[in-house]
Amino acid sequence: MSETVLPALDPTMPPSATLAGDGVPAATMPMAISVAVSHEIAEVEDVWRALTRTAIESPGQSFDFIRAWVTQRGIAPADQRYVVGRVDGVAVALLPLHRKRVYGQPILTWFPGANAGCYAPVADYERLARMGPAGRKALWAAMTGALRGADMIYLRSIPMAVGGHEGLCDELGSALAVETLYRSEYGSWEACDRLQRSKSRRKHDRQQGDRLNAMGAVSFEEIRNGGATERAIATMFQQRSARFQAQGIRDTFVYDRLTGFYQAIAAPDSGVDVRLHVLRLNGDTVAVRYNVVHNDRMFCLISSMSDDPAIQNGSPGKQCLLRVMQSVFDQGIAVFDMGAGFTDEKRHWCNVQLPLRQHYIGLNWRGGLIVIAHQSFQKARARIKANQQLKAGFRMAQQVIDRFSGAKRLPAQGAPSE
Repeated sequence: MSETVLPALDPTMPPSATLAGDGVPAATMPMAISVAVSHEIAEVEDVWRALTRTAIESPGQSFDFIRAWVTQRGIAPADQRYVVGRVDGVAVALLPLHRKRVYGQPILTWFPGANAGCYAPVADYERLARMGPAGRKALWAAMTGALRGADMIYLRSIPMAVGGHEGLCDELGSALAVETLYRSEYGSWEACDRLQRSKSRRKHDRQQGDRLNAMGAVSFEEIRNGGATERAIATMFQQRSARFQAQGIRDTFVYDRLTGFYQAIAAPDSGVDVRLHVLRLNGDTVAVRYNVVHNDRMFCLISSMSDDPAIQNGSPGKQCLLRVMQSVFDQGIAVFDMGAGFTDEKRHWCNVQLPLRQHYIGLNWRGGLIVIAHQSFQKARARIKANQQLKAGFRMAQQVIDRFSGAKRLPAQGAPSE
């Protein structure tokens, strides 16, 4: 682990802010910032776990989740970066980054991709908030300035509010708003039901349930690590593949070979709290939701339902989610994160919306050009997603690319693990 110590800084901060909580105004307290960069995740385990003892914003902030990702995908130490920023000797923030090549250019980014929903620096958010904008700017600059071996840093999908504070990442490079994160936050099912479901919604849900019950015996089960997860996960990915194929969408789980990872973290000793919610009809799995839990937060990473038109008439996906909502809040879950991107289920159940932004830092002149190009691409992509004709044309172009690149020759079913 290499470490860099910067001179004491005296940033301008709000007079009411304090760093040590001893009543001394932060503006009068010089800060000594030090940065350490490691290539081994085990070297930062204690710091990481201490910073995430209470809550996380994403599974991408979970030590066990990222450790499993690095191990299962065989990422070399030379391509791992764990940047720890300390203020007056106290660890305040950690950036876990993966060096990879995108179109031949070396960049530093989060380890997983869009599959983890959102991301954010692992940090003591209360201390970050007390540091003020100038203090955070100095810390982020020191941490990113210690990185070598890449042209740019690309930090995707950071919520504008983290740890209950807005703007803590405003000084982390240049930012571009891209999409929205959806969460359901309630103290009980009763509160959720009262505020999220109208009389007509309840009637509609009951009618769908009646149609499904008319087809046979319906059962619902929560499966945790070490249970009968393997078969349920395999079925889930088969259902996802069938749905992607019907919609003409590339199956990223198979194409990017992610299915083995999701099987791995559901193992008993993974350290990741995985909970599968499974809806069955006559003993056959007709809907699955794959969730990761950290303390009182649950993150839904994947969901699926049967592609049988007869069964879809009973809306198994919606019926599965209804049962999840009826159970999780009374089990102690306070925040149910359903991920980014607008869907019908999020409209029905989510009462919290958080804007997400991509953050960019060019480390050299090439990186600066890449930042400009990628931000332009993101803006164009947002316009395409908002226009149905453009969206259909883009999807058709992607299918042509997949056909010639061999993506369609990957098995549509199954779980090719790495």
